[in-house]
Amino acid sequence: MHAPARLRQFIVRILALPLLACGLAQAQVDDYWISSVARPGHVALSDASKPNNILVADGDARVVHLAAADLANDFGRVTGRKATLASTVAAAPANLMLVGTLGKSPLLDGLVAAGKLDIGKLRGAWESFIIATVAAPMPGVDHAVVIIGSDPRGTAFGIYELSQAIGVSPWHWWADVVPEKKPALYMAAGARRFGPPSVKYRGIFINDEDWGLHVWAAKNFEPEHKGIGPKTYAKVFELLLRLKANTLWPAMHAVSPPFNQLAANAALAHDYGIVMGSSHAEPMLRNNVGEWKASPVSYNYVSNADGVRAYWEERMRSNGHYENIYTLGMRGIHDSKMQGPKTDAERKQVLETIFSDQRRLLNKYVNPDIQQVPQMFCAYKEVLSLYRQGLQVPDDVTIIWPDDNFGYVRSFANSEERKRAGGFGVYYHLSYLGAPLSYLWLGTTPPALIWEEMSKSYDAGARTIWIANVGDLKPAEIGTEFFLQMAWDIQRWHRAQLPDYLQHWAAREFGDAHATKIAAILAEYYQLNYQRKPEHLQWWLPKTSPRPSDLNPLEITQRLAAFRQLQSRTDKLREQMPTDRQDAFFELLAYPVHAAALANIRYFETERGNNAAAITADQQLSAINAHWDGQLAGGKWRGIMAAEPADEQWKSMRIAKWQAPAGSLKPAEISPADPVANSASTNSSSAIAMEAEQYQQRTHGNMRWELIPGLGRTGAGSMALFPTTAEAIPLAQAATMAPRLDYDFTLMQPDHYDFAAYLIPTHAISGSLLELAIAIDDGAPQLVQLDVKDGSADWAQGVLSGMRMTRTSLGRLAAGKHRLHVYGIRPGIVLDKIVLDNGKLQSSYLGPDVMAGKAANLEWE
Repeated sequence: MHAPARLRQFIVRILALPLLACGLAQAQVDDYWISSVARPGHVALSDASKPNNILVADGDARVVHLAAADLANDFGRVTGRKATLASTVAAAPANLMLVGTLGKSPLLDGLVAAGKLDIGKLRGAWESFIIATVAAPMPGVDHAVVIIGSDPRGTAFGIYELSQAIGVSPWHWWADVVPEKKPALYMAAGARRFGPPSVKYRGIFINDEDWGLHVWAAKNFEPEHKGIGPKTYAKVFELLLRLKANTLWPAMHAVSPPFNQLAANAALAHDYGIVMGSSHAEPMLRNNVGEWKASPVSYNYVSNADGVRAYWEERMRSNGHYENIYTLGMRGIHDSKMQGPKTDAERKQVLETIFSDQRRLLNKYVNPDIQQVPQMFCAYKEVLSLYRQGLQVPDDVTIIWPDDNFGYVRSFANSEERKRAGGFGVYYHLSYLGAPLSYLWLGTTPPALIWEEMSKSYDAGARTIWIANVGDLKPAEIGTEFFLQMAWDIQRWHRAQLPDYLQHWAAREFGDAHATKIAAILAEYYQLNYQRKPEHLQWWLPKTSPRPSDLNPLEITQRLAAFRQLQSRTDKLREQMPTDRQDAFFELLAYPVHAAALANIRYFETERGNNAAAITADQQLSAINAHWDGQLAGGKWRGIMAAEPADEQWKSMRIAKWQAPAGSLKPAEISPADPVANSASTNSSSAIAMEAEQYQQRTHGNMRWELIPGLGRTGAGSMALFPTTAEAIPLAQAATMAPRLDYDFTLMQPDHYDFAAYLIPTHAISGSLLELAIAIDDGAPQLVQLDVKDGSADWAQGVLSGMRMTRTSLGRLAAGKHRLHVYGIRPGIVLDKIVLDNGKLQSSYLGPDVMAGKAANLEWE
């Protein structure tokens, strides 16, 4: 059975215990650095004996002053004693913090010159900072805490690092996370260095905001601007800095006021030190949907180059003096193909002309040295094909690889491409409006998938720009933060430590006492929703005939039981939450869990004819959605949340609106005790099923099979090949050179069997084929391939189901014991499950279940 209890026990047995020690070790380091108890050698940050001041030079950047003001307020949130900002030593009391940017703070520069503050190699570093204690920084002051940055953003990041260390969540405003109250705060002596970041530009794209963020801003938070404006963007900018991000692509749908329509927005971004960019369809900082006022057909570089160029030039005149990343190239007005050229050859020629013309504008209005101007070209959708056909992108321009809109990166630079001066980046989706089906509601992308794709991209040289499409931002908090943490420090979350992320996040938001239980709920939440997202709960695509799901009756029963158990566990935790954390608990855990559960209950109870249960689930879903529009956080979030589909727009790429059932697509539920329902059980005469991590032996070659915990539809994770940059191994050399996983199995009778590999639907690192090799016993390795066929019907079903399957015949196998060898011959393939069957297996969605207690060697390094 796919029983949740056994799955949790399985994960705990092989993962949680050794990794828990790592989590505790990290917690001990954090506790040692910042403490609420005075210890020998500690310096007081805030205590009741005297007030504390934060000293910032008048001449430092505006972002430093904004961050310092937030830190002063954060002290108040934690201790009840807000710190005071000061600009002169005379105004500073004994509990002193010195905050500033190298070269912008005379006091800190003096400490460096006097040898009292060792900055090492901070000077000239990108967005780096040091938090340190300094003895006798000035007459009459015994000790001070110093935050010094290599540049203004580095200083701001240091300030917010300390905010988080004293207990203030980056999501304190966006998710109403209330910090634990502490009577005093002390910092251990010494210096701590942070940065430079792993990825130079790290940010988010607010997108598809029609049903959430726009409604909330227009009707609740910022009605004076009729949508997302400076008041909202100020909160976004603060959040980005708290998450050590530096870049924003602003909201750009027709419902939103264009970002640069109000000059205050760009000025505000400048104050906060945020680098502004624009999406793949918005070259040269232009919001085409809201700003192109001429006829749509005239947005054409073949017939109206002068008009389009003048349109771009206008923005360069107004915004060229700000810090921006300039999107080059041209597509349609809104996420469509470029108008004008008729063939790919013509499109390439026109784009190359556009590159030259755009760069002349950058020379004129931004910097005569074009190589000093951050520029990007996003090879999104049809544009990727043009690049692969030889489109010449200037060498100093960063090429942004897109994912396929469902979290699987479509392209990776080869060794020759990595020599480009402009480097590479990634545009990644945590939310999406588009075919085959949108997902705009809940944040369900597993952190393990983000890690697998983004670490692979980083290894392939994508280290200049990372942008995540976060939709309305809520409720995608967990995935957004994990993506940005990786971008700041790619080494922070190693493969084997991935389960620690949810534990660490839960402890910060809700306290250590609840962290383990919350992390376990979230881990199962991500796995259940990876099997099928709530927004994808229909098995037919728009404009096709409705049909039942692919789950068999037992799978439906198990899935609903798992979700109901998650609801129960979440409710028990909610009862233990203090009053001041109830809002955050609802926003970050209770709502996602209950919403996903109720969407599944509603859909599957409708499918199997349990109409009363389906209607009840729909009513309960409406009730929790209404809480957002009620007194949650005192009415703060009215308008922010809409279940999918929110309305009748974009029907060609969204699930159909649920209707109260008049009948069912399937017969009533079959009892789990019914032998027919259990006919898919493993190690029967018809099938052998093995989770990929349940090997008996593992052998290394020039690559290694390693477990990615938390990634996959079933089991504890999936097996992938590392390093991802390794060279492929020819099939003829697989038996002697390739890394291998061995699986033992026993057949009760001879028969013809097929091998089926259940794969995570990744894209090939090079070419279009995912490959491995297999052998039975002493047989020669045989090649197993899957052509990804990006954009095909098979690809569409794969991303909706979280799985691509490839099959090959094993021929006739004798009864008795056998060993299956799985050889890794090309990195990029991620193996979730293995099934051997004789063609008599009952149809199912997740495949046959793995028998409980199956022997397995689950050790890995």
